[in-house]
Amino acid sequence: MTGVIISGCVPPQRFKEISAKSNKLESERDQLMAENEQLTVQNTEMKAKIEKTEADQIRFKQDSIKYEQERKKIQNDYSQLLKKYYDLESTHESVLKGSERETRRILNELQNTQANLDMKERRLNDLESTLGNERQDLIKLRAELEARNARLAEMEQILNQKDSAVNALKESVSRALMGFEGQGLSVQLKNGKVYISLEEKLLFSTGSTVVDPRGVQALKNLARVLEENKDVNIMIEGHTDDVPFVKGASIKDNWDLSVMRATAVVRILMDGSRIDPVRLTASGRGEFLPVDPRKIPEARTKNRRTEIILTPKLDELFKILETN
Repeated sequence: MTGVIISGCVPPQRFKEISAKSNKLESERDQLMAENEQLTVQNTEMKAKIEKTEADQIRFKQDSIKYEQERKKIQNDYSQLLKKYYDLESTHESVLKGSERETRRILNELQNTQANLDMKERRLNDLESTLGNERQDLIKLRAELEARNARLAEMEQILNQKDSAVNALKESVSRALMGFEGQGLSVQLKNGKVYISLEEKLLFSTGSTVVDPRGVQALKNLARVLEENKDVNIMIEGHTDDVPFVKGASIKDNWDLSVMRATAVVRILMDGSRIDPVRLTASGRGEFLPVDPRKIPEARTKNRRTEIILTPKLDELFKILETN
């Protein structure tokens, strides 16, 4: 669902610009999630290629051993044939004065032995050439395997660092908001992101976009943590229940109410803090993303909430993927 960005009474042109920017940021967030899924697929494919390469490496080693054994056998046969050739040549010289038939027989046998010897020698040369090529292929495969392992290790290291950073961020947020958890505020880790859910009773009066003092204090505590974690993008989502909002002068419906509440939270986070505005996105979901779809008061209370979603940047990981 596309988020809506609106801020109080602003000129129509400014409203359109802010709305367009919100849509763009929403799209970029969706793209980031898609790229994260693509990363997982590419990581799986790379592991499969590495397994195939390792299997090929084992096969090449086995073939090399086989070729070496065959080469030694042919070398031995070559030596025996060469010895036989010399013996026949000696015999031939000793019987040259013998019968013509015996001489021809020995000559034919000598010629066959020479042909067989030449064939074995060619086969031996072919095997030595094949073995050399196999060794070169094996060296190349080893280099490719080492390069892939290095890239995979680097990617896994960055992912582990990201997971560690997200866990540390959750702990920091939980400590900063310790006095508010169980009083309409919860912090949880989901899909590699930190979700901070603030119920309506902690932030707003019914139908209001003005944050209560207790909620302001919670947001100020959170802002101090976000100032120290600069590599985290911050999405503020306003949510309402499915009860139609009574149209007023500045708020027309639940869309308006959810957007204005998200914008009110953004302003408090920015007030007096060093948070880069580029990191912040305010969006309204209206009643269209409930946590409890039942049409009962308890469910509607859960659905009236503001969620702050902290997403770590993955710039280093994207650089590695681009080089591949």
